[in-house]
Amino acid sequence: MSEVMLRIVVVGAGATLAMDLWGLVLRRVYGVTGLDYRMVGRWLGHLPRGEFRHAGIGKAPPVTGEAVIGWAAHYAIGIMFAAGLVAVFGTGWLQEPTIMPALLTGLVTVAAPFLVMQPAFGMGIASSRMPDPTASRLRSLITHLVFGTGLFIAARLTAML
Repeated sequence: MSEVMLRIVVVGAGATLAMDLWGLVLRRVYGVTGLDYRMVGRWLGHLPRGEFRHAGIGKAPPVTGEAVIGWAAHYAIGIMFAAGLVAVFGTGWLQEPTIMPALLTGLVTVAAPFLVMQPAFGMGIASSRMPDPTASRLRSLITHLVFGTGLFIAARLTAML
């Protein structure tokens, strides 16, 4: 694996870990539950059956290995988003990372839950079918900005190596 690809993997995984740590803090300190990645695995497990959209993903039949599938997909997506950042801003960003491209990437990536995951899970576009759409949207936005911050921090740490 080339050094650039390795750095992308480390930065993407590091940013995803930052997002997960943020979710852990929200759950432990504030009692706020985030996305259950088993549901991502369940959704992915139903895709080969032609089931893209669900009325409620939690009511869909479980899929064997859904937790592993969901968590693996979660980290793979974080790595792909890091690759997107490098594709747009160049490999030089990995050597001299700055905060704005990372935050912009975090901001742009919130489109994934708003336009793909939430509608596919039965929550509507940008959580429009949730009991408190504004709170859900704000949580998604903040979580993805935390991901962007994680991109920056992970890149800075890897640049020092």
